[in-house]
Amino acid sequence: MQTSWEVIFYRTPAASVIKTLIAEAKRFGIEPWWEVDDLIFDLELYSQNSNLLSLSKSEQEVLLEGAELYRECLQLCGRGIASTRVLGEIMLRAGVKDVCIIENALDGETLGIADRLLEEEAFPVVNDEIVIVYGSGTRTHDQDFVECAAGLAAAMDVEPRLVLKIIGELTLPDDFQRFGARVEYLEGRDYAGYMAVLAGADIAIAPLEPSIFNDAKSNIKFLEAAILQVPAVCSPCDTFRDVVDDSKNGFLAKDEMAWRDALLALARDEALRERIGQQARQDVLERYRPEAIARQQVATQFPPSEHRRETDRLRVMAVNIFFKPRSFGGATLVAEEMATHLSALETDISVFTSYEPIAELFSSSLRYEIEGLPVVGSPLSTHIDPIAGLDNPRCTAQFVSWVKAFRPDVVHFHSIQGLGLGMLQACLEQDVPFVVTLHDAWWLCERQFMVKPNGRYCFQRHIDLNVCRSCLPGAMHLKVRQDMMLSMLKEASLLLAPSESHRALYLANGFAPELVKVNRNGFSWPKAARSPRQPGTPLRFGFVGGQEAVKGFPLVREVFEGLESADWELVLIDNTLNLGFASMDVSGWEVKGRITIQPAYGDATRDAFFNSIDVLLFPSQWMESYGLTVREALARDVWVISTSPGGQAEDIVDGVNGDLIPLDGRPDPLKTAVEGLLARPDRLDSYVNPMKDRLPNFHGQAEELKQFLQSVVH
Repeated sequence: MQTSWEVIFYRTPAASVIKTLIAEAKRFGIEPWWEVDDLIFDLELYSQNSNLLSLSKSEQEVLLEGAELYRECLQLCGRGIASTRVLGEIMLRAGVKDVCIIENALDGETLGIADRLLEEEAFPVVNDEIVIVYGSGTRTHDQDFVECAAGLAAAMDVEPRLVLKIIGELTLPDDFQRFGARVEYLEGRDYAGYMAVLAGADIAIAPLEPSIFNDAKSNIKFLEAAILQVPAVCSPCDTFRDVVDDSKNGFLAKDEMAWRDALLALARDEALRERIGQQARQDVLERYRPEAIARQQVATQFPPSEHRRETDRLRVMAVNIFFKPRSFGGATLVAEEMATHLSALETDISVFTSYEPIAELFSSSLRYEIEGLPVVGSPLSTHIDPIAGLDNPRCTAQFVSWVKAFRPDVVHFHSIQGLGLGMLQACLEQDVPFVVTLHDAWWLCERQFMVKPNGRYCFQRHIDLNVCRSCLPGAMHLKVRQDMMLSMLKEASLLLAPSESHRALYLANGFAPELVKVNRNGFSWPKAARSPRQPGTPLRFGFVGGQEAVKGFPLVREVFEGLESADWELVLIDNTLNLGFASMDVSGWEVKGRITIQPAYGDATRDAFFNSIDVLLFPSQWMESYGLTVREALARDVWVISTSPGGQAEDIVDGVNGDLIPLDGRPDPLKTAVEGLLARPDRLDSYVNPMKDRLPNFHGQAEELKQFLQSVVH
């Protein structure tokens, strides 16, 4: 259901679980259909069916009680699919706003059985009998049989060759006892067995009591006989009148005389039986083959998916491990912003992501809409095994389902660790081009940021697995991992790096220059001017990287615990607070200044955060692919202390809009820069970054990204 555009509830009562499913369909904007091919949802009309009288009181009560539940389900869905015109009219009277008619088709099993039976040798004639077959099935058809009983008995009186075979339960009128062995009861049997008996008949009959209940029934009894080239005599109910061309492909009989005359005419004229049977088969094949019903009736209401596209707009599916409302990390922010900005650039966007597993959903995917974007999430814990996360068959299957439903022109992969490489292989199998944005070094290094267990950056450029094995002793899978990752990346139509520095890393590992392009990350520019720093107040530092060593958190602690000055404030951002748990604890820090912890900022609080600090600390211990926070600070006239080299340093000019310190894992350079600012805080009282005009923005990034994506579409 999560990746469907339409949902049909077939013959379901309004049980609790069904109501839940209807609500789930409506949650993501689908108006479900309720389908039925019997009048089982109108208590008043259903109770008028005289065949119910053959049932016990308790059986009648169960059926009539069910009618109320069926009606409720129809009304909850709000739209109906009926197999007959009359059934559709009754649905409309029940209060639904939309009804379509889709007749019961001849199914593949029935067609196959009929073809096999017709290929067999002709049935032997026994004593020159003319066999009439009536398929009753259950004991609820006694009253229906009354419609033909007198005419049938009259015909059998006149024509002694006529014999009657009844399949299933039926209580015959007493006057049929005079025919003795000419009336034969056959036990109910499976469908193939029923069709075999019908194929051996000379004539089939389909009597129905005149009633709205029977007018609402489908004409399946005629179709079954016709497909076997057995001529049929039917009551003139609505659906029989619609398909039977009287005396051409069958007979309609409304009273005793009509039943007698039709049966005698067929019994006495073998050529007529053959001609009627052949015409009936020809007519029903033309109209009731599955392909015909699909083309003439189903497709008008449910057009094939390729016809759903009303424009030639580019269709893009973005894939990222996290997405709103489960936002976490810089790559997620970029993925979210690109989806939003591409949508504004007249591009159709959908998203595939993960969600924290919910017990009630078991392993189902979860579809939702956020800010107008359709999103499908696959259940995935935040705790991802680095090896098992390379392959996620369940996620791949759910991704394929979403791809088939949305039919993107191109898939754009962002950070996908945990979602699995199977999605890229699926794109190849589905013949959908894909583009990968290289947000970090995960594709090259299992440690993702190329940081050793001791917190120091690995300065490899071309990855040497011999070096990697010393970093991950006992890791026997590194070669297999490398082969998997690189082989999949090389199948991409295009690779995008957020900085020249990061592009150079992938070029050093064998990727062709024409395959790797730079698409600089934008960021959210300030919505209001920065408030001037108040002279004489403590200098305010901010750190956004979490407590990982790769972001320099241990260096920040060591430096600030070593400061003699108390005239400062440090604001730490704990990203995990938005995921429902805290990861930072500074109760053991021995400092003279003031430390506060805040949750990650969002669009509404970003300006307020940067307005609350004067200096951004960015002592990252790896060559960052970009450094989003650095750009956010530079755009808001916040001084930045950052390591270099790396993408984080490409928009900083040392001494002009920040301080660059070496990427060597030592606290001394960071401490020197911090103490330098504490010694002259007045330098920042009226500071304005003079190089803001060089910074990118999300709109420009999205325009360039759309060109890249468009360029790879078949």
